[in-house]
Amino acid sequence: MKFSRGNEFASVRPLLELLQTDLPIIQAPMAGTSSPALAATVSNAGALGSLGVGAVDAAGARKMIADFRARSARSLHVNVFCHQPPRSDAAREAAWIERLRPEFTRLGAEPPRQLTEIYQSFVTDKNMLDLFLDAKPTVVSFHFGVPPETTLRALREAGITTAASATSLNEAQIAERAGIQAIVAQGYEAGGHRGIFDPNAHDDRLGTVALTRLLVKKLTVPVIAAGGVMDGAGIAAMLQLGASGVQMGTAFIGCPESAADAGFRAALASDAAFHTTMTRVISGRPARCLPNKFTALGRDVDFAVIPEYPIAYDAGKALNAAGKSRNEAGYGAQWAGQGAPMARSLPAAELIGTLVGEI
Repeated sequence: MKFSRGNEFASVRPLLELLQTDLPIIQAPMAGTSSPALAATVSNAGALGSLGVGAVDAAGARKMIADFRARSARSLHVNVFCHQPPRSDAAREAAWIERLRPEFTRLGAEPPRQLTEIYQSFVTDKNMLDLFLDAKPTVVSFHFGVPPETTLRALREAGITTAASATSLNEAQIAERAGIQAIVAQGYEAGGHRGIFDPNAHDDRLGTVALTRLLVKKLTVPVIAAGGVMDGAGIAAMLQLGASGVQMGTAFIGCPESAADAGFRAALASDAAFHTTMTRVISGRPARCLPNKFTALGRDVDFAVIPEYPIAYDAGKALNAAGKSRNEAGYGAQWAGQGAPMARSLPAAELIGTLVGEI
């Protein structure tokens, strides 16, 4: 399956060359939800399949890449987190545990005794870099910032394409100056973690349309629109604005190949899809989620009392595990964007074919 629209969307061609794909569609690298089976199916259909490996170590990432390659010889995109390493605050973390204790008690469980940094930022993870240089995925992308210049140079010299999320023109220009080859314009509509470099800085909350058009006019590298794009009409609209491609996450959650659990799938198919909310309480960073019991806890919480990301996520994951042990799915990180009501539960290859037909 190939993308052939003559010269109507001339901006697409440079991105297709960078990604080594037939279609300007990227399945978002949703950590915990994207799977090797999903990524391989998407890539085999001519788009770009992706794996979110920011929440696993190098050994875990190596296994995921191997699982993908057992299913596909096509392009692979892997994504990592470039957040600043967190500063532990024992008093704040202890107070957060006590704040969540009643929820654990309702579930018949004990909260963690202390919270830890549950995964390492890519900016300090040499093992992950060494894995990429050895495994050579087609694309490595970054969320929450960009890694040091030496890291980017090593990836480029290995023939790996680099991309980075940006929520503003300033972030996009930082990434472009660093040598990043494509920018993902993450609108405020997007599901999952907000890619803002500094979570405590002012956020203009630009939507996908405004941000995409702004970056297209101001940057020289390809721009990939992300946030609220769920069907072929949305893809065509973003390309008409000058985007070189789109990144779609929520659209793929309902695919049988995704790793979304039954509770997540049920929530996505419910009225909750119409009411996504931005929350920090689950992980410590702002992220768009389906409303559930966990997001309700954050309605009146001062951000200053939440431990830093990803330390807060240690408590979040423990609470979700306690809930699932009691068949309660309402404490999950059910990340989803504002386009969630348009999600379709189609096999990934069928979804890709449908999107192309709609374009």
